[in-house]
Amino acid sequence: MRFSQAFIPTLKEDPADAELVSHRLMTRAGMLRKHAAGIYSLLPMGWRAASNVMRIVREELDREGAQELSLPILMPSELWKESGRWEKYGKELFRQRDRHDRDYALGPTHEEAVVDLVRSHVRSYRDLPLNLYQIGVKFRDEVRPRFGLMRAREFLMKDGYSFHADDSSLEEGYEAMRRAYTAIFRRCGLSFVVVEADSGAIGGDVNHEFMVTAESGESEVFSSACGYAASAESAKFALPPSPHEPEAPMAERETPGKKTVDEVAAFLGVTSDRLLKTLVFWAGGDPVLAVVPGDRELNEAKLSRYLGGAPVRLATAAEIEQLTGGPVGFTGPVGLESRIRTLWDPSVQDGKNWVAGGNKKDVHLVNLRIGRDVKATERADIATARRGDRCPRCGDELQVSRGIEVGHIFKLGVRYSDPMGARYLDPSGAEKTITMGTYGIGITRTVAAVIEQSHDENGIIWPMPIAPFHVHVLPVNQKHDASRETAEKIAGDLEKRGLAVLYDDRDERPGTKFKDADLLGMPLRVTVGERGLADGIVELRDRKTGGVEKVPVGEAVETIAKRVEAAGGDN
Repeated sequence: MRFSQAFIPTLKEDPADAELVSHRLMTRAGMLRKHAAGIYSLLPMGWRAASNVMRIVREELDREGAQELSLPILMPSELWKESGRWEKYGKELFRQRDRHDRDYALGPTHEEAVVDLVRSHVRSYRDLPLNLYQIGVKFRDEVRPRFGLMRAREFLMKDGYSFHADDSSLEEGYEAMRRAYTAIFRRCGLSFVVVEADSGAIGGDVNHEFMVTAESGESEVFSSACGYAASAESAKFALPPSPHEPEAPMAERETPGKKTVDEVAAFLGVTSDRLLKTLVFWAGGDPVLAVVPGDRELNEAKLSRYLGGAPVRLATAAEIEQLTGGPVGFTGPVGLESRIRTLWDPSVQDGKNWVAGGNKKDVHLVNLRIGRDVKATERADIATARRGDRCPRCGDELQVSRGIEVGHIFKLGVRYSDPMGARYLDPSGAEKTITMGTYGIGITRTVAAVIEQSHDENGIIWPMPIAPFHVHVLPVNQKHDASRETAEKIAGDLEKRGLAVLYDDRDERPGTKFKDADLLGMPLRVTVGERGLADGIVELRDRKTGGVEKVPVGEAVETIAKRVEAAGGDN
């Protein structure tokens, strides 16, 4: 590809709204352009990188026996109502109405559509297992789209679905997809960790995220040397030994105007871990009390998952007063546990004298004891892990890093197949429900994650397998006949060898060409200059290491081809 003919509108300045490196560099490198919040065009350079990711995805999935198809972006609401997600998915679901007043969803994911397809054709256990996937555009009405391709409203995604006769077959399919995903992200040149995660709106009891480690990551990852790893939405932590404090009678204390944990703790002269934080939520139309220690944060993802995936929201001040009899800031479990479902995090331990709201204005209770003053009958893991907590498996201190989710795999079981009636006949002729898995990869998010992990102050550093071009051929002076002719011959011969080549044939100053080459970040750059040609050599520069090798002109093509092959550049 000649640079002069390519559509690569590079920019000298960073876009004003770019918060992440990937957003900034993709825009400056002419790969990405914004149309509206969370809506972008991928320009040819960006599309080439995304296409290389898609090629790798297809190769690894096909190797595991998956089959590609295409499902409709627009899906009738009836399918989503069958699964129960029309109401449960929330405001992120783009809902559309056609001229006949029929409701549709723009697909954020396609469980309903693929189950509808499979239930019409799978009749027997002989038709199973089946693994189908597609690569296409997805839509999610993000409340605050940001970070370029990291959190967009329209994005490119691979979504896959497997169908099985039983849990044993599902386990085999799940492990096959774990292998495929591991191979995909390794081939993309990413450093990543596989973590236990929250299933969110998809559902399912077992799921894992593939998290690219990067300081710019949105998610916290908790891990330890024993191999335990989990996202913040799912991470567990070991509890310290149960305390055994001398009992004291529960009593009321006046706490005028003290509503927050810190205010109450300071007023009563105790530490924040002595308080009970009692939060009132609505879940599926019913009120729920969630109780965690005052020094911990409640994890809404864990809460929703424990409640069967129901959307949860904090009660308003008026609702709290109506339900508890007291104003915001003075809610406690005593007297409410018997009439409002109450969930207790395990970190609210027995044997401790707690402080809690008294459900009256300006009143708190001191010396509250679990088992004596309240029963704490329903325990649920609903607190967020934090730095300093101990691993639930080995007891070592949990390490905290940041990550970018690029892939997510789920064991769905019969979450969709049961309500949608996807059945098959087993060898005895008995009707059984198909069990399922679902598997997603963010294609455009993977491209952005690569840049977050692989860049320097000058621009992108592409791994060879997904680079838009393997080699950037750059004649220093396009008007110098020998330089131009040598550069054109090298570029042409490399293309004949099947390599992707960007040939900078522009009549620009050398400084501009070199800056653009660093910004665009192709793995190898061949510099053809008058001085080098006088000695019969060209310079081969490795973008990642910065190392420069002087190569005889006659050996350049063979040397470059071997370097590209060794680095996995098979596009």
